[in-house]
Amino acid sequence: MNTERPVILVTNDDGIQAPGIHRLVEALPDNADIYVVAPDGPRSAQSSALTMTNPLRIHRHPEMEPAGRSEHWMSVNGTPVDCVKLAMHAILPRIPDICVSGINHGSNAGNSIIYSGTMGAVIEACTLGIPSVGYSLLDHSMNADFSKSLLLVREITRKVLDNGLPHHICLNVNFPANTDIKGLKTVAAAESHWTDEYREYTDPNGHKFYLITGDLINDNPDDDGTDLYWLPRGYATVVPVTPDQSKPDMIPYVRDILNA
Repeated sequence: MNTERPVILVTNDDGIQAPGIHRLVEALPDNADIYVVAPDGPRSAQSSALTMTNPLRIHRHPEMEPAGRSEHWMSVNGTPVDCVKLAMHAILPRIPDICVSGINHGSNAGNSIIYSGTMGAVIEACTLGIPSVGYSLLDHSMNADFSKSLLLVREITRKVLDNGLPHHICLNVNFPANTDIKGLKTVAAAESHWTDEYREYTDPNGHKFYLITGDLINDNPDDDGTDLYWLPRGYATVVPVTPDQSKPDMIPYVRDILNA
């Protein structure tokens, strides 16, 4: 029987000061060695971005490390993926048993996973062979109430620690906000798109500028096999995700049209 203490890597895209990452750590097992390696500030919508030209620095936060529990808190002046890669290279004592990211302030359901720094970190860890889970709450507020999601965070994390995940599969978990969670549904990410994505403004000098805005539209609102169907109905959702964005079943079609 393996009696080694589990090593857990924790990161996010809201930054090390965000309440969500602190609540996530609270939900992790007491018998684990927990390494928090998170951006030093908000890095939302960074997807799988890397820092290529600026030097990366690690800052230790002993004031965040409680007595009687094995927690190591560090921030990095980079992206969520930088945090995962740098943790593997310069911080962790060994390959972690699991990587968890979040709890994100805001949804990563539907096609939001394409842009998500929370899930960018999860996908990076997945490519390294680490069982990985991203957690998100459908509330952007820094005063969001995470309490109703923590029981499922504990349960999902424990089950992934105990059982692992298939090769190149990671999980995108979303929680409804401000409601008792009715259960957990394993589903697909809904086909969706953003509308009215930018708002135009004029600065005092008369120059136009734009800020991102918009609403996420569910393209198939009656499809009960998707996350965007169940989240408004009070259920948490888990979507299996793979870093492989290729489409092997389309090879014959592409060969045919390109004669290649």
